[in-house]
Amino acid sequence: MKLDLAGRTAVVTGASRGIGLEVTRALVREGARVAAGARSGSPALDELAEGGDVLVVLDDLTTEAGTRTLVDQAVERFGGIDLLVNNVGGVRPRTGGFVGVSDDDWRWAWEVNLLSAIRATRAAVPHLVRRAPSSIVTICSVNASLPDPGVIDYSAAKAALRSACKSLSKELGPAGVRVNTVSPGPVETDLWLGAGGVAETIGKAQGADPASVKAAAVAGTPTGRFTHPSEVAQLVLLLASETAGNVTGADVVIDGGMVGTI
Repeated sequence: MKLDLAGRTAVVTGASRGIGLEVTRALVREGARVAAGARSGSPALDELAEGGDVLVVLDDLTTEAGTRTLVDQAVERFGGIDLLVNNVGGVRPRTGGFVGVSDDDWRWAWEVNLLSAIRATRAAVPHLVRRAPSSIVTICSVNASLPDPGVIDYSAAKAALRSACKSLSKELGPAGVRVNTVSPGPVETDLWLGAGGVAETIGKAQGADPASVKAAAVAGTPTGRFTHPSEVAQLVLLLASETAGNVTGADVVIDGGMVGTI
């Protein structure tokens, strides 16, 4: 399928690893120019910057100043923005129960999972309107509709994020800017499977092996496996492209069939 993204400019947040890195790779393969933002870099992102039209911007993308720096540098380097991919996110399993989740824990979850996307979007919207038709794709989560007490703050933040994006799609649609979300289930990234990730943290709390936690996370789902980051990336690119030119306000779930509701 031809997505016609060649020569277009994308801003990707959280681009140094996981889903964000795969989105950046996929955009480069399509011939897009990418401003790749992250708190810290990675060898894989550096390699992309050496071989493609990729601008790496390292800053704290949970802050207004950090997101504005990323957008401003993208516009300065490439002349405008056609696509924003909000990918910054994080989760800390709350193995001590609700009472142990402090105000600081709640603030962290909302800064990382909601306000980072809000701030990046606020900075990018004027540029996206000028380059319409344009697109915003935000990485959400199945936890937006599958609340889990073990990640209560994360679930609440992702539900708010999905709602905000749906609202924004109604405002920006007449201006030619489409706004959609992608909600993965468990994905094979460091967030889940790396050192200090969800599987290891839950395993320590339960006295279980991380491998068994991983298996339990997708047990009973139709596909019985984690989603690959590259699969999420391809879905993001489809929604970003004019191939999906009349899709806006949608949340597309990629979870191996985990969500059982209609």
